[in-house]
This record gives sequence, C-alpha cells and structure tokens, in this order.
Amino acid sequence: MKSVAIVLAAGQGKRMGMDCPKQYLLLNGKPVIYYSLKAFEESDIDEIILVVGEGEKEYCEQEIINRYQFKKVMQIVSGGSERYHSVYNGLQVVQNAEYVFIHDGARPFLSKQLIEDLFETVRETKACIAGMPVKDTIKLINQKKQVEKSLDRSKVWQIQTPQVFEYQLVKQAYDKLFEQKISDVTDDAMVVERMTGHAVTLVKASYKNIKITTPEDLEIGECFLANEKTKNDKFEELKRR
Repeated sequence: MKSVAIVLAAGQGKRMGMDCPKQYLLLNGKPVIYYSLKAFEESDIDEIILVVGEGEKEYCEQEIINRYQFKKVMQIVSGGSERYHSVYNGLQVVQNAEYVFIHDGARPFLSKQLIEDLFETVRETKACIAGMPVKDTIKLINQKKQVEKSLDRSKVWQIQTPQVFEYQLVKQAYDKLFEQKISDVTDDAMVVERMTGHAVTLVKASYKNIKITTPEDLEIGECFLANEKTKNDKFEELKRR
C-alpha cells in the first residue's frame, strides 16, 4: 500500500507582509517548510512530492532538499495560481500510490501520531482529514456584518491538514473539478465531497497544528519549539541522573 505525501509550498504568503514566502521564513533557525518535510521523512510515508512556486525548484532542491538531506522527496513540481491548481499539479505526477496525504507546507507542527492516526482511518474510510473542535462561538453574518445565525459549537470543527484520500478517489474528484471548471473550493475534502459525494471522516489532531500565516503565528511557533526544547532538556537531565 504505497503512500505519497504532497507537500504544498507554492503560496505567496501575502498576509505575512514580507517579501519572502512564508514557507521559507526561518523558525528556530530552519525554514518553516523543513519541519513538514522532516515529519514525513521520519514517517511510514514512502515518497514526498514537493509543490513550489514558479521558478523556485532549483532553490528548493539546493537549499532545502540537499541541505537537509531529505531522501523521500522524489519530485519537485511547480504549483499554480490557486491552492487547488497546486494540488492538481502534484496529483498528476503521483505514480502507483494507494493513498495520498495532502499537507500545507506552512504547518510545521505535524506529529508522527497524527500521520499514523490518519493512515489508520483512511484505510477504513478512503477519505479523512485532520481537524479540531472550535473553541469559540461561531456566527454567520450578512453583508452588513449583522448576525444571522449562531452555529452549534459542538458540531463545528476547524479543518487542518493533512487531508488524506485513496488516490483514485481524490484524482477522480480533481479531474471532474477541472473538467467542470469549478473554482470555489477551499480544501481537498470539499473537492471530494462535491465531485464524488463520498463522505469525509474527521480525525482529531492538535491545536498546535497551526498554519504559519501571520507574524504572530511565527511568534507562537517559536514558543512551541522553545517549550519542546525545554521538555527534551529536562528528559535528558533525568536520564543522566
């Protein structure tokens, strides 16, 4: 059961307010994209396909793949103008895979446990996504910013990545999406739901599995890594006693 991870790193990161794309910004001295690739490199995933911005292939190969010695990255492909274009470009080069993990490269805190949980679920359901219950009350508003409806918080989840599918299912869904020239999709689960009608199962992830989108997210990420280092240092100290 060959599995492939498509890691998306073609975004421009306009909300970050910097010239450098967010996936290449440094987080504790390493590019944000490094952490996602490392998680898959150390997992049971067989291959990684990295999707990057136009003209960034050589940079990623030299400064990311070769520098950090990622052995599972088999292909680097160019993305498109929108996220769903980038996903489709990645799907086009997948070969002989049973399952596909689609992950935002700007989510650096992907855990081994989450990868394993998603793998177990997709084998049973063919389609699953990472997510967490929302903490806040969610309201629908109109164009005047007036509240139209308050949603039942117990039924609302914030969706993350990875989003994992049987390859033939998600490839069929994306083929239909492009054939019908549909563009109002925001994630891969939505494509599968609309184009195939197949149910998508939620897998509980972690509130730490954040997407680096704003400067504040970088600060939060640094805190997560600092806390992790403190825990590791204490563990090593206990081992030496």
